[in-house]
Amino acid sequence: MTTYEWYKNLIKPFWAPPSWVFGPVWSVLYVIIFITFGFVLYKAFTGKISWFIALPFILNLVFNFAFTPIQFGLKNNFLAMIDILLVLLTLIWALVYIWQNFKELKWIVYANIPYLLWVLFATALQITITYLNR
Repeated sequence: MTTYEWYKNLIKPFWAPPSWVFGPVWSVLYVIIFITFGFVLYKAFTGKISWFIALPFILNLVFNFAFTPIQFGLKNNFLAMIDILLVLLTLIWALVYIWQNFKELKWIVYANIPYLLWVLFATALQITITYLNR
């Protein structure tokens, strides 16, 4: 069974968007991530902020990029659910830490609001799909 057929045959909630929505949404979000996370990593590489501050951003990227191979390569809804929860938690950690400690970097938090909203939605969707297909 192809990945497309596998995903198409999963039981999904009525509020799940059509498959074609994910590509355009993630394309926009990856631009936001590239700019904002790239800025944080640049600051860490140049010694202007500690690597500890960059850590949740790095972990978020790792978990984010792991989602597709887990969900569609392994076809494992449970591991994908754990992974998307880690994406959400590391994103919240990163944004709260920036918000609380760096007034001049609050633009990073504002810029990532669409990413946060989408990850909240994607987390609810993945938890629901995992539950419905247990």
